[in-house]
Amino acid sequence: MNLKVGVIGSGAMGSGIAQVAATAGHNVTLYDNNAAALVKAKEKLTAILLRLEEKGKIPAASEVLERITFAEQLEAFADCGLVIEAIVERLDIKKTVFADTERIVSDTCILATNTSSLSVTSIAAACNNPSRVMGLHFFNPAPLMALVEVVPAIQTNPALIPVATELMKSWGKTPVTAKDTPGFIVNRVARPFYGEAIRIYEEGIADIATIDHAMTTVGGFKMGPFTLTDYIGHDVNYVVTDTVFQSFFYDPRYKPSFSQKRLLEAGWLGRKAGKGFYDYTEGAPKPQPNTDPAKATEIVERIVAMLINEAADALLLGVASVADLETAMTKGVNYRKGLLAWADEWGVQKCIDILDNLYNQYHEDRYRVSVQLRKQAMENKKFV
Repeated sequence: MNLKVGVIGSGAMGSGIAQVAATAGHNVTLYDNNAAALVKAKEKLTAILLRLEEKGKIPAASEVLERITFAEQLEAFADCGLVIEAIVERLDIKKTVFADTERIVSDTCILATNTSSLSVTSIAAACNNPSRVMGLHFFNPAPLMALVEVVPAIQTNPALIPVATELMKSWGKTPVTAKDTPGFIVNRVARPFYGEAIRIYEEGIADIATIDHAMTTVGGFKMGPFTLTDYIGHDVNYVVTDTVFQSFFYDPRYKPSFSQKRLLEAGWLGRKAGKGFYDYTEGAPKPQPNTDPAKATEIVERIVAMLINEAADALLLGVASVADLETAMTKGVNYRKGLLAWADEWGVQKCIDILDNLYNQYHEDRYRVSVQLRKQAMENKKFV
C-alpha cells in the first residue's frame, strides 16, 4: 500500500513509528509543535539510521531520511492517507488533536492513535467521522518490537481492520486484533507480572532481588518484574496501572501499589533517574537474592497463575482470540511461551488450585478464578 503516512509527536515513540514507516518505503511527515523537539528527533533519527547502515541492516540511511519530512504545522498532513498520533497519554489533549487533524486531512485518511491504555472509542468520538478512527498500538522501541495491537473502536468501519493488519505486516510487524477495552491485550494481561510481584514484596514474603531471581531463573522471564519496571520507568508503568485500574471500575485485580507510587512521588523513576526499586548510582551495593528453590517456585507459581487467569478472562470476554492472546504475550513482552499454552502445560486445575488457595487465604476478589478456567477444567479441554 503506497500511501503517505503522518505521525503526530516526535518523541521516542513517534520517531520510532516514523522510522518504521519510512524504512518500509513510505513518505512520512513527522509533526511536532515544538521546533526544538523536531530538531532533536531529526538528529537522533539520523544517528540511528547511520548506525543501521554501518551494520548492514539498511542499504542507505540517506534514502530513508529523504522520505521523512519534519513539520511544525498540522497542515502538512493534507495529503496523508494515514495519520498516527503518538503523544502524551491524556484523553483531553488527544481528542483536541484528532478534531484538529480531521479538519485538515482528506475524507479517506485513516486516523490512528498509539494510545496504550485510553479508550479508542472516546478518542474517535472527537471526530465528525469516527468510523475512520482506530488504535494502532506499537511497543517501545517501535523499530525493534514486532507486535502491533490493532484496536477498532466501536465506531470503526470494520473494513479498516484487514487493511490495517495487512499494512502492519508490510511494515514487518506482527499485528493482533484486540477489543477496545482497558489495556487492550498486553497492558491488561501483563498487569499481575508487576502488581503481584510488588504485593509479594510488600507482604515481606520475599525481597526484590529474590523475586527477580525467581522469575528469571525458574520462571524463564528475560527480566524480573522490578528490573523491568525500573527499565520502563515508574512514570510510565505506574500511570498505565492506575489508568487500567480506574478504567476497570476499580477492580482490585489491577490495584496500584503504594510502593510504586512513593517511588514516583520521590522522582525515583528507575534507571533513567539513577534510582527506583534498585539503586543504580555508582558504587551502590547490589542486593543478593535468596536462591532457595522452594521459595522461587512459590513466587513463580503465584505470579504465573495470576497471569494465566488474566489471559483466560480476556478470552472469556472476547478481548482477543487464543492465537492473538498468545502472540501478543510472546511478541509484545517476550514471554517464553503463551500464557494459555502455559496453562495447558501445567494443567488448568493447578492454576485453579493456586488461585483458590490464595482466595481462601486473603478473601480478596483480586484472586477470583476466571469462569473460563473453571469451564476448561469441567470440560477437560485445552486452550491451544
